[in-house]
Amino acid sequence: MAKGIREIKRQIKSKQNTRQITKAMEMVAASKLKRAQNNAEASRPYADKIREVVFSVAAGSKGVQHPMLQVREVKRTGYLVLTSDRGLAGGFNANVLRKALNAIRERHKSTDEYAVFVVGRKGKDFFKRRNIPVFDEVSGLSDSPTFADIKQLASSAVQNFIDGNYDELYVYYNQFHNAITQTPVEKKLLPLEQPESGSSAVSSYEYEPSAEGVLEVLLPKYAETVIFSAVLESKASEFGARMTAMGSATKNATKMIAELTLSYNRARQAAITQEISEIVAGANALN
Repeated sequence: MAKGIREIKRQIKSKQNTRQITKAMEMVAASKLKRAQNNAEASRPYADKIREVVFSVAAGSKGVQHPMLQVREVKRTGYLVLTSDRGLAGGFNANVLRKALNAIRERHKSTDEYAVFVVGRKGKDFFKRRNIPVFDEVSGLSDSPTFADIKQLASSAVQNFIDGNYDELYVYYNQFHNAITQTPVEKKLLPLEQPESGSSAVSSYEYEPSAEGVLEVLLPKYAETVIFSAVLESKASEFGARMTAMGSATKNATKMIAELTLSYNRARQAAITQEISEIVAGANALN
């Protein structure tokens, strides 16, 4: 009985230590979430505005040609998957990786038919374990990433489409809604859908030197901006998911501690009762 009590006491101590860790991680994630959320929300108007300008220039110029606007026969596809470097974030990584993996398996029969770009160690390890080659990757991003951190990867993903190494490019990431809700989404980044000329949403611009020259600069910038905006959304989603997961873990640890404490008290009470019974039995034997 004494051994059982000691074991329960050891388990209670272990759960208390775990609860301390998960509570601390929850508070750290909550403190980082606000800044990441602000960064994600601040990037949305800029991405929307540059999209408006690009589409206005493309729609207002007859016969404009650019590789990023041309729809080609799909022979090869590019996938850019955004994950985190660390786990303990609930289904944050699993959901987006499952979505990307299902799309790859449904659309392709050979690794020659696609190219995978990854942000985050979790994604890199996930694909390598499944013998899916990773064309390029970046990891070790800070909690508040800058465009310079992902510029090389974003430029590589866009340039490979322009060079014809694949005929479409998809981005997979967790879209941030709030601390509890993050939705894994698939966004077709390239080719851009060219709006119809004469649309009422098209603004009037004067171009220098030409519409083609403007689009030559703006289109890659736009695609890279969308990728960076997705990275910020993913970061906010990561902290929200981690805060929620660690909060649930803390509650579960508290519940387990309460159950173990009850078991401990019952075992101790049973041990005391047994000792009293033995003492009484011994006294009666002497009489």
